[in-house]
Amino acid sequence: MATAAETLEVGGREIRVTNPAKIYFPDAPGDPITKLDLVRYWVEVANAALVGCRDRPTTLHRFPDGAAGEGFYQKRLPKGAPPWVETALISFPSGRTAEMPVMTDAAHLAWASTLGCLEINPWPVRSGDVDHPDELRFDLDPMPEIPFEWVREIAMVTKDVLEEHGLVGFPKTSGKKGIHVNARIRPDWTFTEVRRAALALAREVERRVPEMATTKWWKEERHGVFLDYNQNARDRTVASAYSVRPVQDARVSTPLAWDEVPKVEPELFTLRTVPDRLRSVGDPGAGIDDHAGTLESVFELSERQEREGQGEAPYPPHFPKAEGEPVRAQPSRRRKTAAPDKGSVPPPAPGKTSGPTGRRRTKMPLIEIARAETEREAKEGLERWKARHPEVAPHLEPADVMVDSMRGRSTTWTRIRVNLRNVPEADRPKQEALEVDYDPWEGIEWPKDQSPETSPPEPSPHEGGDSPS
Repeated sequence: MATAAETLEVGGREIRVTNPAKIYFPDAPGDPITKLDLVRYWVEVANAALVGCRDRPTTLHRFPDGAAGEGFYQKRLPKGAPPWVETALISFPSGRTAEMPVMTDAAHLAWASTLGCLEINPWPVRSGDVDHPDELRFDLDPMPEIPFEWVREIAMVTKDVLEEHGLVGFPKTSGKKGIHVNARIRPDWTFTEVRRAALALAREVERRVPEMATTKWWKEERHGVFLDYNQNARDRTVASAYSVRPVQDARVSTPLAWDEVPKVEPELFTLRTVPDRLRSVGDPGAGIDDHAGTLESVFELSERQEREGQGEAPYPPHFPKAEGEPVRAQPSRRRKTAAPDKGSVPPPAPGKTSGPTGRRRTKMPLIEIARAETEREAKEGLERWKARHPEVAPHLEPADVMVDSMRGRSTTWTRIRVNLRNVPEADRPKQEALEVDYDPWEGIEWPKDQSPETSPPEPSPHEGGDSPS
């Protein structure tokens, strides 16, 4: 049953919180966390949070039914927003435009949280100039089963590479499984140029620790920790500092001092613990605006890499093809005219009409494990499958397990596939019934030639990174 609304005064504005007792994190340690708890949290951390998102066009990651419910990203200003909410006109890679909300003060953060917004996902630009980023972003995203110690080590290497090019990195936990490192830059370059700089720096990190880090865009080629250079492309965002992530303990993306990174444990930073941390140690990210660097040295690095044969790298699938960009297709799906073996179409799971690659041929021994409403359910299915096949699991490398975020009707769902290339052929299991068999299109009648089962749904635009999470 809904509870009576409460009104908070924030920065001279009245913020109305409807249904304040609604549970947002039912399994949080201690008592469940309510909607009112979330709004009060954002008010309490507002000064520190605004360092990362002030005056920035923002995508709202909303969970109106709580963290365990379905979330969605809202880029345009919601209908019914108060007239005082500021906006900026932005353009997407498709050429479309939208009025996007801009976070300017504590009242804006509080208003957003009343919509069930856990995360603030700001663009790396200010509202006064939406075409020239003033922030370079590194998203360190570990492959499944990679220990967090690797992420911490890659973060320290990233720090060194940035400093060698005159840039100051500011680290923070992602609030999930990775670390973000942001660096302020002068707003003198376009999104394309800033992405090029990020790619060059990421490749330099990869060169120094090639066994641990990768810039390979396609998941089937990755290992270790992925350095997501594409988070610097237009319309790509990550959760900003002090955002609450949709995990059961209400974990927070928390800025760190560099001497904290080698031993940091992300689970220590939650909606309940971070306000006390701010009061006791302050905000380690507070000084980022004092260190706006330039990219000339990084462009020299990029030019040197190009001379050595490292050209353009793939963009996300929904972007226009860039000049010099390599073939935008997963390696296992590319046509290789010189190869006599054209591969085959892997069989679908029993009861399904589409297999691990849809109608596409592949020479990789792929099988599909799960189609699930949530990533947690999909991974639980993977663990059950591994338990049934103990002879297989020891042979799997992290890159052999592909966890894909897929587009559904209005939200994403999760697919897990396994590449058996490292498993002895005699020990490779056949395609079995899916461990989790979720159908996001259940109840919809499709024309026979348009059923989503005829080919696999498209990956989410955010596939490949940890964000905008």
